[in-house]
Amino acid sequence: MKLTLGFSPCPNDTFIFDALIHHKIDTEGLDFEVFYDDVETLNQKAMRGELDITKLSYHAFAYVADKYVLLDSGSALGFGVGPLLISDIEISISDLENNQIRNRTSEIRNPLIGIPGKYTTANFLLGLAFPNATNKVELVFSDIEDAVLEGRVDVGLIIHENRFTYQDKGLKKIIDLGDYWEKQTGCAIPLGGIVANRNLPTEIQHKINRVLRRSVEFAFENPKSGLEFIRSHAQEMSEEVMYKHIGLYVNKYSVDLGEEGKKAIKLLFDTAREKEIIPEFQENIFITDLN
Repeated sequence: MKLTLGFSPCPNDTFIFDALIHHKIDTEGLDFEVFYDDVETLNQKAMRGELDITKLSYHAFAYVADKYVLLDSGSALGFGVGPLLISDIEISISDLENNQIRNRTSEIRNPLIGIPGKYTTANFLLGLAFPNATNKVELVFSDIEDAVLEGRVDVGLIIHENRFTYQDKGLKKIIDLGDYWEKQTGCAIPLGGIVANRNLPTEIQHKINRVLRRSVEFAFENPKSGLEFIRSHAQEMSEEVMYKHIGLYVNKYSVDLGEEGKKAIKLLFDTAREKEIIPEFQENIFITDLN
């Protein structure tokens, strides 16, 4: 059976899916047509229900819970992994709370913030921490640092490997939004998950769940097995940065969410609904036992 599968070209995703798509493990008769897209493109595809299996932001998942169910494996949750707000000028947390900054020409104005997509968890966290900061422009995540340096935006909301590169470009961190979440909740921050289309038979959903876990476990046991595949999608990243990236986003929650991971996800959605950042939904978001 052939299924459509979407994930990002980032090292954490290529690390997780390498064994699955290259049949280094038993895929139980499943084959995959793969689409590589940035996270916001995947979020938009999920909104349209286009793919059988896809990576998506937890923020976006709230809008497609009627179409997709969350798998136990493949998620990116963790401590110290959250998105960062950065700038090349001095901006304080209180400036963002008041939604007033003094820009490069000493003009006082509402800061323009470059975000990696409306439905990213990063943007959700931004809204949670700074509800007044609503002057935003959507950019591809890899373009945000340059947009700040070129003065096209005042502040950048960065994710993925840009955590490791912004300082080399002379940019300054204003706040780590993952750290903000952790201090507020004591929980890991849920960034992205892997979901299966609810139109698939339950048996197939569970088969995907098993195969994906096998793929993550294989990657942990053979971390250099997918090196060339990971490197081929890593945008000229050094091997050191690639594996730093993987180490940041792939962990015990990627093997299995467990009760701790599920608690963090429930808290994220409960908080977002309470603050009316996401719509109400009734569906059980987690894949359920077959028996």
